[in-house]
Amino acid sequence: MKAVNIFLCLLLVITVHGTIEWFVNQPQDAGADVPAGKIMSLSFASSREGFKTPLPEHIDEDLRLLADKTYTVRTYAILGGEPTADIARKYGINMIQGGWLGPDHDHNKREIEALIQSVNAHPDVVKRIIVGNEVMLRRDMGIDSLIGYIRQVRKAVKQPVSYADVWSNYMKYPQLINEVDFITIHILPYWEDEPVPVEQAAAHIEKVVRQIKDKALSMGQDKPILIGESGWPSVGRQRGQAVPSVVNSAKFIRSLLQLADRQKFDYNIIEAFNQPWKVDYEGVVGANWGLLSTDRKPVFPLTGPVYENPAWPLHFALTTGLWLLIVAAYGKRLQSVSGPCLLAFLVLAQAFSVCLITLADYQWHASYSLWQRVYTLAVVAANTALAGLLLQRCHDIFVDAPDDSQLASRLRGGYLFFMLFALYKTYSLAFNGRYLSFPVQELAIPALGVCSLVFCLWWRQRCLDYRILVLSSLIGEDFLSSRDRILACLIGVGAVALILGEITAFMTAHDFIAQHPGFFEGLPFALEYTFYNQQLLAWLLCLSILSFPFWIRNAVHKARI
Repeated sequence: MKAVNIFLCLLLVITVHGTIEWFVNQPQDAGADVPAGKIMSLSFASSREGFKTPLPEHIDEDLRLLADKTYTVRTYAILGGEPTADIARKYGINMIQGGWLGPDHDHNKREIEALIQSVNAHPDVVKRIIVGNEVMLRRDMGIDSLIGYIRQVRKAVKQPVSYADVWSNYMKYPQLINEVDFITIHILPYWEDEPVPVEQAAAHIEKVVRQIKDKALSMGQDKPILIGESGWPSVGRQRGQAVPSVVNSAKFIRSLLQLADRQKFDYNIIEAFNQPWKVDYEGVVGANWGLLSTDRKPVFPLTGPVYENPAWPLHFALTTGLWLLIVAAYGKRLQSVSGPCLLAFLVLAQAFSVCLITLADYQWHASYSLWQRVYTLAVVAANTALAGLLLQRCHDIFVDAPDDSQLASRLRGGYLFFMLFALYKTYSLAFNGRYLSFPVQELAIPALGVCSLVFCLWWRQRCLDYRILVLSSLIGEDFLSSRDRILACLIGVGAVALILGEITAFMTAHDFIAQHPGFFEGLPFALEYTFYNQQLLAWLLCLSILSFPFWIRNAVHKARI
């Protein structure tokens, strides 16, 4: 009879879990299909893991793949192995050739010379030239030096010449409008000082283009405008109401192309392929702006519905497989667990399996180098070990086994490790968090573990004395330490610092100040953007749950004194 109960519980959990997975992974409407044909232009940089510069065969392979997807590619540099016009000609692709400028004058000199030589040698392929990319945004040189390079190239070539930067820098340095043949602006709603939700992104782009056009006309200049970069990240850190996701990336691209078709905008999408090397400079979000992944597969379709996670059946299968291994490991021990407790234990085991597979999947796909993969393996191993300890403690509670002091000691050690880990991550996010993702997946098992143990002990004792529940179920009454309060205090301070850091980042941004010049005028908007961030709120929730037992332990300790 016990075997039948176990089988029925297994069947129930699998059915419910499968139904939930199917329901939350339904295809989503990403807007109108892109009109038949190619994308006007794509930012292109051929990169492969293990290669500092791309090989000619890499460039050839990538441009062959893009030939039926775009008319033009925009490149950013001549030196350093960027694609040559000869390969682009081979596949009938035009080029917007860029020359990279930075703070090194000698490098700039060589780059400009190579740029002039290349575009003059390939006038049938290189249709436009962009001298410098976001130089003023990075503050690599003064405006006069930049203008000098632009004039040097314009005198030496026949193709139209421009300079590319975020749109606000063309407003800040309007003299650039007089120096270029066409105006190249970057409009990235995700990165705006006031992040724009994907639903409003197309309207925002239309508004900005009109604003730049009006500025140029007011100076007596009626010049073409190229949206030199526009796109949406498929993975990474949320900013205000701007949420990275596969579906949102598809929505943005489709809406932009629809807008360009209606308004006859000249645009370039960033970018053709995801760029792993950017993770060192812009975090996970910087590496995931491509229409194609690093393995050259489409991130999303341009027609039809879009799946946020098209591989969800595999994810479900792996989760179920891990869960069944856990059930097999407990084997006969589950036969001594009563029906309701058995079902509760199986549900908890399945929840831990979901968290673990989700963590491993996300971390591995967000790892682009050897050290990042080593870190992923370490984090997954630590979470696996803690999950094992938590499941053992849950089982002991359900069968009324005596408290195991050795198990309590190990749980305490595990939670101290994750507390220190959370401290490091929280303060990193607070003081240097612009490009860092909120690692909610890495704290999901520790946070779920606290809730699970409290639930299990309540189930057994039907007692609402939460102080005793947390103490006896998590780390034992024999492990009180004055350092716990310090650790919990540091977590609390870090959470406050994180919130203040987010608010400050918005309120000190140049465009935000221009739009909301007064402190009290801008504060409500900064608060709204900060507390709309669901990833931030999820991280704060994990911190609260994780530090809760340590606060309670100190409260109990004081009560006893």
